[in-house]
Amino acid sequence: MLKDKDRIFKNLYGTLGAGLKDAQKRGDWDDTKKYVTKGSSWIIEEIKKSGLRGRGGAGFPTATKWGFVPKPTKEKPAYLVVNADESEPGTCKDRDILRHEPHKVLEGSVITASVIGARVAYIYIRGEYFHEANCLQSAIDEAYDAGLLGKNTKTGWDMDIYIHRGAGAYICGEETALLESLEGYKGMPRLKPPFPAVVGLYGCPTLVNNVETLSVVPSILRRGADWHRSIGTEQSAGPKIFCISGHVNTPCNVEESFGIPIKEMIEKHAGGVRGGWDNLLAIIPGGSTTPVIPKNICDKITLDYESLMKAQSGLGTGAIIVIDKSADILKVITRIAKFYMHESCGQCTPCREGTGWMWRVLQRMCVGNATVPEIDELWEVTKQIEGHTICAFGDAAAWPIQGLIRHFRPEIEKRIKKYNAIATA
Repeated sequence: MLKDKDRIFKNLYGTLGAGLKDAQKRGDWDDTKKYVTKGSSWIIEEIKKSGLRGRGGAGFPTATKWGFVPKPTKEKPAYLVVNADESEPGTCKDRDILRHEPHKVLEGSVITASVIGARVAYIYIRGEYFHEANCLQSAIDEAYDAGLLGKNTKTGWDMDIYIHRGAGAYICGEETALLESLEGYKGMPRLKPPFPAVVGLYGCPTLVNNVETLSVVPSILRRGADWHRSIGTEQSAGPKIFCISGHVNTPCNVEESFGIPIKEMIEKHAGGVRGGWDNLLAIIPGGSTTPVIPKNICDKITLDYESLMKAQSGLGTGAIIVIDKSADILKVITRIAKFYMHESCGQCTPCREGTGWMWRVLQRMCVGNATVPEIDELWEVTKQIEGHTICAFGDAAAWPIQGLIRHFRPEIEKRIKKYNAIATA
């Protein structure tokens, strides 16, 4: 378990003030100029040594992503874009950061902007986060008043930060669709290459990072890369905010170390599974995108990128959705499939046509109105969608269904046989 002294987010639950003075008491904005003046090479090297990986879902090494951004020019200025869209079902970590620790986001943005040479940052926040956007704007206003943002700042880096509210589309969590929306167009992913690091917002070099990713940067620089690397596992370093929901006694957000067993996480922080651990059916470990894993795997698996990848699932955003035996697992995955069908931007044929087809087949399978060979056909369609679309949305729609077939095929077959027996009686 993570020790209290190693926690980055001391006000995750809002028990302390979110204003500038309270944030400074917790160490925010402390010696920011000292780290900015050390230069981009030093900052990138520290973040690289720390092992920080993106907290938005993909888990890409943060320092490597920063290194892709070319130096800005007068014709091509660099931009920093903060992804606060947070539309992955089950995920609500950034919401609490924006509510209760907004100055961590702002300080992290200033330091990161200095690394890539950006003088302007946009925070793209989902439209449903009305209260959170207001909290963030209050923090921005405080930072301007205190000389931490704007011109001739105390941080050693002059820049402006603006909030842009989205309109509720899941696809705008994908960084190129986000940029399209930010420019005023329909939120549809762009073909890559070119990547946003080179041709991003307004055709200029752009870095897109998640709220949590940027929020932890100042703490890493203050405490040192070795401190961050000492927590978690070799490939999954540091603490992270996990969201625990579903059939648990006390749903919560909690900052915990990578590598903790999922069973220990649920029992110590979420009051255990409703009805006890033996009542567990399955867990979706990283938001609705990640394939479901059954109880026999959950008994021993740990929460880190490498372990969940070996189990043919993923850590994703760290949103743990617990499903007990009272739930119909087919209906759960069918509801997720309907969500992805609804949220498809419609740009790619496999995604536009395939998500609806999969949902309709799953609807029939829920009641058993299908044939056993159709299970294999459904699997094949998920494989035709996965990896064949412009962005990773196709993968996101396919993986939950693959997890269902991989671990709960006997339940599907049982339902089909029961339906056919009644139909032929």
